[in-house]
Amino acid sequence: MRIGELAKRTDCDVETVRYYEKAGLLQEPGRNSAGYREYREEHQERLQFIRHCRSLQIGLTDIRALLEFKNNPAEGCQSVNELLDHHILRIAEQMANLQTLQQQLVTLRHQCDQPQPSQDCAILQNLSEAASGHDCACHTELPPIH
Repeated sequence: MRIGELAKRTDCDVETVRYYEKAGLLQEPGRNSAGYREYREEHQERLQFIRHCRSLQIGLTDIRALLEFKNNPAEGCQSVNELLDHHILRIAEQMANLQTLQQQLVTLRHQCDQPQPSQDCAILQNLSEAASGHDCACHTELPPIH
């Protein structure tokens, strides 16, 4: 199959297929007599594996490691478990950071509850003061969101 068909079958952009090839995640296919790349089912399976990993926010370095583990089926899977455990911890940290960010934005939003001219907007004043190095409402100790 040609690159366009592979991209269509995997719901992927042609440029993404090329990128994965350049990154060494997807093996370069052979070429037909006309010089066109000819992808096989193995390319499709590998690309679907990569795309599934990406849908789980697994980075390319970790995908490369997972593909290595996949290529060595006789080895134990402890390293795969450790890789996934590390990824789970990173996601938990990101979630905590996003919750903090959400609380900061809610706190900032509460600075201006009534419509008024923007010159009197407490949100804009707070952002301007923080940009000038002063304390801001959104970076103080935050109460939990209810």
